[in-house]
Amino acid sequence: MQPLYKRILIKLSGEGLMGDKAFGMSPDVLKKLARDIKNVYDLGVEICIVVGGGNIFRGAKEASEGINRSVADQVGMLGTIMNALYIQDALETIDVPVRVMSGLNVPQVCEPYMYRKALKHLARGRVVIFAGGTGSPYFTTDTAAALRSSEMQCDALLKATQVDGVYTADPKKDPKAKRYETVSYDEVLKKSLRVMDLTAITLVKESGIPIVVFELKNKNAFLEAVCGKGKFTIIKN
Repeated sequence: MQPLYKRILIKLSGEGLMGDKAFGMSPDVLKKLARDIKNVYDLGVEICIVVGGGNIFRGAKEASEGINRSVADQVGMLGTIMNALYIQDALETIDVPVRVMSGLNVPQVCEPYMYRKALKHLARGRVVIFAGGTGSPYFTTDTAAALRSSEMQCDALLKATQVDGVYTADPKKDPKAKRYETVSYDEVLKKSLRVMDLTAITLVKESGIPIVVFELKNKNAFLEAVCGKGKFTIIKN
């Protein structure tokens, strides 16, 4: 297969790392994810990763139940660092060079995020995992993914989800929902298609980076999405 993109960012959900568990991390899912990433890495694609923390703690949800929003978001950002360290270890186990860079300063476990240093890691053939969100509360990991993909000048942002693209409605609830092959940023915003939050979509639109939405659990789904194969939806101008 030939990749369509030279440098990409993949946005992973924390919930997608749970597998059949109700909480935490599934070792089997983690191993499969690492192999999927290595398959793309072996094609010479430069890979950035942003991972959520919903398998550990959901900041916005907890804030709605009485916890101060800033505190809840900070705990959520710490959850993304935990997930990033798990993914780093899984990749290193199969000989993929990787660095974790965090928007929160936790020097004992990972590097602080610095724009130029991140570019140097990519140039040296390392996968870079961006953890800690943006480093500020009130911003989702979707927004962090849009921000880092813009800063790293990625050719595409790949959004791994639980369905194989963007639908007119929730396909799990509406059997008549139809999948888009392509859809514009403006239509996503106008119809509130809930692919990513509005801030993230707006930022990616301004940067002109296409979003490829695909279902990660399918075999070789990440590899196929990078190479323009399989089922997915592209969001672009």
